[in-house]
Amino acid sequence: MRSYGTPPKIGLALGSGASRGWSHIGIIKALLREGIEPDIICGTSVGAMIGACYLAGNLVKLENWVLGSTRTDVFKFFNVKLGKSGFVDSDRLSRFLYQYVAGQGCQIENLHTPFAAVSTDLESGREVWLQEGELADTVRASMALPGLFPAVRHEHRWLVDGGLVNPVPVSACRALGADVVIAVNLNSDVMSRRNQRKPVDTPVKKKSVLHNLKQTTLEYSNSIFPDSDKQEDAPGLFTSITASINIVQDRITRSRLAGDPAEVVISPRLGHIGLLEFHKAAEAIAEGENRVLAALADIRRVKELVEGNSD
Repeated sequence: MRSYGTPPKIGLALGSGASRGWSHIGIIKALLREGIEPDIICGTSVGAMIGACYLAGNLVKLENWVLGSTRTDVFKFFNVKLGKSGFVDSDRLSRFLYQYVAGQGCQIENLHTPFAAVSTDLESGREVWLQEGELADTVRASMALPGLFPAVRHEHRWLVDGGLVNPVPVSACRALGADVVIAVNLNSDVMSRRNQRKPVDTPVKKKSVLHNLKQTTLEYSNSIFPDSDKQEDAPGLFTSITASINIVQDRITRSRLAGDPAEVVISPRLGHIGLLEFHKAAEAIAEGENRVLAALADIRRVKELVEGNSD
């Protein structure tokens, strides 16, 4: 229980949403500019990555990289390889996390702010809060989206993306002691996004394994970087996967926030940005900053109300 005269602890729940998660950078920057520094940070998937990056002191470094990255830079993280459990190059991802998020040896226990990364136990389906250990490893487990990222082995369990069970970890913030929770929901308008897919020509001959692999690579590239408005084309494999993920996260997010509402919910309008369109960072960051400015009155009102109730 909070003692008399002690300001309320602010928890920041950073939600999942893949490429839309770059907006978390703008949200954290805007909050800090307004003198609102989170006392507790919990993140799911990309939210865990950005939260960890901030606490490790690398937010500016990461922002500079994402603003300077191109489609080609992003596509380098993806490899189509037979016999693999995901399409992400795990070694390249690890190097990226160590360089731009949290260096090797950076432990959660040594952070100046309580932190938890939400993941999912692949066998039981249970929600897992990672609150100790190497920071980069917990981020990797929290963002292990099935089909794209390989599952991560952690303490005799296989862990995958936390967005499968808790896309916006309000409950984790409360458990760590937050009096006021600012939640960031990246999935508020994903179902209103126009279905934009680039059609893929499918020749009727040369059905070799190599040919099929090339076709899969092309289809996958197009699903990451769609630039066509044709609605009549049948969705490809990866388009169907990403659309399905959007549906699941939208439904789970609505349910979790209804059952455990935050005092303030910030909802960047990013539904038009595809799940894997990481190169659209500038737009996402700017939208995050703008949404914080729009929510400032609510944040301050809630803080004053909580402080007043404790007097």
